[in-house]
Amino acid sequence: MKTDSQLQQDVMAELKWEPAVHAEQIGVEVKNGVVTLDGEVSSYSEKWNAEHAAQRVNGVKALAVEMKVKLSAFGKRTDADIAESAKNILGWISSLPADTVKVMVEDGWLTLSGDVEWQYQRQDAANGVRYLSGVTGVSNQIAIKPAASAKVVKSDIEAALKRRAEADSKTIAVDVKGGDVTLTGTVHSWAERDLATRSAWGSSGVRNVVDKMNLVY
Repeated sequence: MKTDSQLQQDVMAELKWEPAVHAEQIGVEVKNGVVTLDGEVSSYSEKWNAEHAAQRVNGVKALAVEMKVKLSAFGKRTDADIAESAKNILGWISSLPADTVKVMVEDGWLTLSGDVEWQYQRQDAANGVRYLSGVTGVSNQIAIKPAASAKVVKSDIEAALKRRAEADSKTIAVDVKGGDVTLTGTVHSWAERDLATRSAWGSSGVRNVVDKMNLVY
């Protein structure tokens, strides 16, 4: 098991390895396996990439994000301009039915709302606007319509887990109530945890996934 010092060095190295991140502007602190990122970045997309770079490092138990987005003079745009750009981009995403996602922008913070049928559609919408110039944050409040019974959803998720990670699927329990899915049990890396949650989101009608899995290295 890595010491906090080793984990700090690995996270710093991963940030330097990520080309979309200016690692020298980001501070890394580690205590009991919990990593804290602070400092200033020039865009929301850089902040997002830094978060995911840290999560890729083996041994990270939890991540606290205290980074702030400080736009340059050239990166600043009016809320109206950002909203118009977001609307245009969403209109070009083939997975989204026309006019299903609404956009609101306040002080550069972009909020998405509306209703879709699948989690991947929510994700496609967020991915589409994340890299817009002038955006300081994204709140994805798009809801997912219920589509299938809890029994069918549970069966679909368990089958997906077995197909994708047979060993770990035996240590993960799936509980479904309405459109809410709760995952419990143990996983051995962030990648396995991500695989389990993505498998849960892959069933039609899932509106929320609660991750209660324990990360055990």
